[in-house]
Amino acid sequence: MVPTLPTLAAVVVTHDRLDQLTATVGRLLAEPLDHVIVLDNASTDGTASWLATQDDPRLIVHRSADNLGGAGGFSVGVQLARDRTQADWFVLMDDDGRPRPGAVAAFRGLDLTGWDAIGAAVLHPDGRICEMNRPYRNPFWHADAFLRTLARMPSGRGRTGFHLRDADYHPDAPIHAVDMSSFVGLFVSRAAVEQVGLPDPRLFIYGDDQLYTLQMRRQGLRIGFAPQVRFDHDTTAVQGKTGVVLRPMWKVFYMYRNALMAYRVAAGPWFWPLVPVLALKWRGKAGDYGPDAALFRRLLAVALRDGLAGRLDRPHADVVRLAEGR
Repeated sequence: MVPTLPTLAAVVVTHDRLDQLTATVGRLLAEPLDHVIVLDNASTDGTASWLATQDDPRLIVHRSADNLGGAGGFSVGVQLARDRTQADWFVLMDDDGRPRPGAVAAFRGLDLTGWDAIGAAVLHPDGRICEMNRPYRNPFWHADAFLRTLARMPSGRGRTGFHLRDADYHPDAPIHAVDMSSFVGLFVSRAAVEQVGLPDPRLFIYGDDQLYTLQMRRQGLRIGFAPQVRFDHDTTAVQGKTGVVLRPMWKVFYMYRNALMAYRVAAGPWFWPLVPVLALKWRGKAGDYGPDAALFRRLLAVALRDGLAGRLDRPHADVVRLAEGR
């Protein structure tokens, strides 16, 4: 008997990046997908008008009256995929992330036995590995990764102890079990969504993929990294000496508040001893912000307070006002 191939629904979240969205939708509709769901986060750049001209029957468009952020968009998008399609698997991406030709066929060619989610190999369009999307094994759950991380911390290479290696990206490498994979090219089974629920919309942006996949692992689900399934991430993120430099400045709040929430899940009983180390490390990133260094530190302080309190209800308008120095 010929095995039945899994049906697939793609979920794309977009906000005011029509140029990126057109490239992503075009790439998706060229793939053998069963459904393509676009969550338009209240775009004001002609996105709604352009989507209205698309007549592919696989396309499902939902326009939000408000910008829900990436986290809110993925929560609604996954809900739509679950409730409005019968797809076996859902694949998630931002509007600047898209499958390379053949990625869907590569996914369908995998032996999915025992896997609840599969993360793609995410690359820059020029072929370099996209660091912000590199999956990892949680060092607090794996002694070998923990020891490697400790050994490399004095050299500033601690993250290489628990993130996947470059060699793991070779197309012929086997599927690796991971604990975190990003929402650029994450394939999630319907059964996993029914067990874990939807991504947390209160996070707004950043960290929603870390928390979602870590929660999957805490519930005993298995996530694999499949290097033969390849995605492009056409990101324009700016790298400073200590990592990504966030603009506009309100993104600083979400990055570090949500990172603290993810560390709480990842570190478990190690969380509180880790907090001062994280706070010191993150304050050291202020130098990358030049004249906005003081504003960075103020936003970081609020992010740390909210993250430690588990507060996820600060209105986005308040975050923007903080970032404007008000």
